[in-house]
Amino acid sequence: MSGDPWRPLGPCTPAACVRLPAAVAGPVRLVARLAAVLLVVLAGVPVSLMAGRARAAWRAEITRLWARLLLRALGVRVEATAPPRSESGSGVTPGAHGEGGLVVANHVSWLDPLVIVAAVPSRPLAKREIAGWPMLGGLVAGSGALFIDRERLHELPATVAAIADVLRAGDTVVAFPEGTTWCGRGMGRFRPAVFQAALDAGVAVRPATLRYREGMATSTRTCYVGDDSLLASLLRVAATRHLSVEVTFLDPVRPAPAARRSEARAALARIAEARVRAIVLDDDAHRPAGQALGAKMTLHPLIG
Repeated sequence: MSGDPWRPLGPCTPAACVRLPAAVAGPVRLVARLAAVLLVVLAGVPVSLMAGRARAAWRAEITRLWARLLLRALGVRVEATAPPRSESGSGVTPGAHGEGGLVVANHVSWLDPLVIVAAVPSRPLAKREIAGWPMLGGLVAGSGALFIDRERLHELPATVAAIADVLRAGDTVVAFPEGTTWCGRGMGRFRPAVFQAALDAGVAVRPATLRYREGMATSTRTCYVGDDSLLASLLRVAATRHLSVEVTFLDPVRPAPAARRSEARAALARIAEARVRAIVLDDDAHRPAGQALGAKMTLHPLIG
């Protein structure tokens, strides 16, 4: 991996990592999916304007519904899993019952924020340049996304403070601490900066894993890596049948006492990364058929 500490570059590229689909969507199905995506995006423009003026709870639910519709239009099935409820309540899904927190996950695709937002009411972190994208920028802003400018390191403390304020208000924030995308067969290191917001707000960190599948096999069709374009990735996803994504919310991580803030956030990042890495890099052959990780919710695609 290369790049500076705040803007890392992963080793994955479309040519090296993207495999042929196990099943290809025919021309009619592909056109139907793309038409459905266009309708959802167009319908989202006025909805995002209304959502931007709504209360936080309403905005989160509207964004959640819109994300589900877009994923369904693409033919992506979402399976959201949380650990079994324990006596300590660690099995509670983030965002439930007004409980906010910082959700951190491995980063594979531009679909990742949509997947987590579809599973739980939350506000994703997004690159500031997305705000300038035609149409999509307004949709992202209307969802309540928090924008971060990785070109200006001096703005990082202010960004962390803004995230902490949102967490204190009870919202759930979604971040991808690797700072770059991987193809799904590997992952990078978690950068500790965003974990400071959880420390400052006094909230738990909730690790989550994202694993894209074609049937039971790991899929790289959804990855958005290297010099990939959004259009190329979108067409690749729409042209692939039987795509699904498993998003698993793991037990929360709370900071341990530390002499310095930097040590505390670094410890949080290490623990969260280790828990995510253990599942993302785990060979599915080691899991017995039918073994459940916890309570599962399946969102079926609109066009299969």
